[in-house]
Amino acid sequence: MGRISGSASAEIEAGIERVYAVAADGEGATRWQKEIQVAECLERGPGGEQLVVRMESETPVKRINSTLRYSYDEPTRISWAQEDGDLKAVEGSWEFEDLGGSRTQVTYSLEVDPGRILGMAMRGPVVGVLRGKMVDSMPGKLKAFVEGDAA
Repeated sequence: MGRISGSASAEIEAGIERVYAVAADGEGATRWQKEIQVAECLERGPGGEQLVVRMESETPVKRINSTLRYSYDEPTRISWAQEDGDLKAVEGSWEFEDLGGSRTQVTYSLEVDPGRILGMAMRGPVVGVLRGKMVDSMPGKLKAFVEGDAA
């Protein structure tokens, strides 16, 4: 009932370290993900990595609050899971593959269980719209930001 999941990929004209750094900056996500209104790091690791980030995201249904815990396997993977928030469960990841020649393949995966109440509002075409905004468009957003920023 209203579960949103999937993955999407893109090739980015930038080195894996640059692409990874942009995706690993949870607080900086507001610069390239317009639906994220607030991103605040609550806990950092010993290397300065953002371990817990609180986000507020605008959706067609309502503004969603989530506190996400991140794990890193630099430079090939970033994953996260919701610790607290408006949704029942959120798990996601970025995977990065170095294609050589300053090119990186990125794959974004997300699984969201909105819970019973929000799930009732997320039916039919709304699920498709949300999946497009939350999953399908993400690699393109990262690509546009990284390639535009590098220019």
